[in-house]
Parts: sequence; structure tokens; C-alpha cells
Amino acid sequence: MQALDQRVLDATWTAFSARLPPTPPDQHPLHCHRPRIPDRDCFEAIVFRLVTGCSWSTSGRLGKGSATTLRSRRDLWLQHGLFDAVFEEALRGYDRIIGLDLSEVAIDGSLHKAPCGGEGTGPNPTDRGKTGWKWSIATEHNGVPIGWAIDAASRNDCLLLPPTLDAVAQRGLLADIDTLHLDRGYDDQVVRRVCSGHGLTDVVIALKRKKDQAKARKLLPMGERWPVERTNSWFSNFGLLRRSTDRRTLHRLAMMALAATLILVVKLFLWADRWNR
Repeated sequence: MQALDQRVLDATWTAFSARLPPTPPDQHPLHCHRPRIPDRDCFEAIVFRLVTGCSWSTSGRLGKGSATTLRSRRDLWLQHGLFDAVFEEALRGYDRIIGLDLSEVAIDGSLHKAPCGGEGTGPNPTDRGKTGWKWSIATEHNGVPIGWAIDAASRNDCLLLPPTLDAVAQRGLLADIDTLHLDRGYDDQVVRRVCSGHGLTDVVIALKRKKDQAKARKLLPMGERWPVERTNSWFSNFGLLRRSTDRRTLHRLAMMALAATLILVVKLFLWADRWNR
């Protein structure tokens, strides 16, 4: 996977390391205890776990640290807001180099497994009621994620729309959206009022199929909603998101931010290499 490319890891780590909290000094008077695992090793182990979906112990063997060390280092970085901050920097860099195209924005949800349960999980209606979780993501015209929200798999997409729009608004991008595209699952007057309340006047929602259309199996055109479907597949390529074993919403959001950062860094390198293909 391109997220494990050494150039991608180096670039992401450069932005990440610039925000690391100060390393605590060695307090042991004899200096005979186990030395501290380098932050770079822990970072690569966390990325490896995100990409492959492996256990903490497996990723710990890669990073030369224990599962407890990796979890505590993740929590420390999460406490300092590093995952969100690095994504914000990657998004600004993408906007400055390539440019965000907010003329056509799409929002859609995606259901995935959560076998360990925990916060923000519930029965997945598409997986025989097994425990799962859902993300709702907003993407610009080229599929770049600009905001997301997560909840239980049983949560309706319409209920995830307001927090998704709020996430976009927090980045100051909501006012620049020209047209918002939604699938027929959002064909509801409540959704239209929510969009209007967020200042979105041009909203294209696929209409629900009539009974005669369902019998005839007529397919409705996807229109400009295909970029978000592609972005959902990008996120689904990360093993930990496809089958999340994290039990807290806070940790899932951190991994979503890290995955979005890696997606942006990969796209920036593809843009830089466009003349060498």
C-alpha cells in the first residue's frame, strides 16, 4: 500500500515530529532501566497497524516496543491533538499546492466491522446484526476528505449529516461549497432543512425510487456522488478502519485523521511525480 512508502512515512513523520511534546528526562539515578523507545519507531508501528489492521503486539514487534508502549504513546499524542493538527497541515498544503475544488461536494456513509464493540458501535443492518461502526464523510470534487463524523452502524445517515457539516464548517470550508450532492438515503425534508440551516442552498439529492421503478429495476444515475464512493474505498483499504478493534470513539477518530493525512500525502507525491510517468 502506498501509505507505507518510505517517502510518505518520512514526510508525514516530519510534520508529526515537529509537534511532539518534550521527551521526559531520564529520572533513574543509575540509568539501568530499559531505554525509551524512539518516537519514530512507535509512529511507524502505529501506521503499520492502521494499514494492516494487525494487533498491537504484532505492530509492537515491528516498532521494537510493547503493545502497552504503543498505546500509551498514541494516547499521549492524542492528548496533545497531534493527529488532527497534522491532518490540518496536510489539508492546507494540498490546498496551497493543488487546490481544493469545492464546487461539487458529496457526503455519504460507510458501514464497517467492530468485533470488539465499545463506544460508538451497534448492530450492523448489513452484516446480520453483528457489531459495527459507521463513518460519514464529506469530500470535495476530487475526493479529498474535508470532514467526517462517526457513530454506531445502526445510526441513520441523516442523523450523521449535521455533525459532518459541522466538521466541514470548523475548517472554514462550508461557505465555499457551491453544490452538495447526496444519495437517495437523504431524500427527506429534515435533511433539506438541515442543509438550509447550514447555508447550503444548492443541494442535489437523488430521489427515492417509486414502486414501479423498483419493479423495473431502473438505476438512478450517480451524478457527482462518485468521488465520495471512491474516497470510502480509500479509507476501507486501511485494515484497522475496515475492521476496527479500537473500543473508544476518540481512538477511531484519531485513526481516521491519520488515514486522511496519509491519503493527502500520497496524493501530493503523485502530483509531484506526474511528469515522470
